[in-house]
Amino acid sequence: ADFATLTAQVQQNTDVESSAIVLLNVLSAQIAQIKNDPVALQALADQLKTSSDSLASAITANTPAA
Repeated sequence: ADFATLTAQVQQNTDVESSAIVLLNVLSAQIAQIKNDPVALQALADQLKTSSDSLASAITANTPAA
């Protein structure tokens, strides 16, 4: 059972890391496309801030107190 749990955790970590790599590559491509458009850059920054705030709230809400 412990090996199965460890295997599942390794797979979950690999999946999360792969998703992060895809996200960073897409974000990099978006920035490269709009690097000379301050309005589009600000819109992307605003979108990232909103996503970041939502993620932080979800983590805080779902993390038990120590």
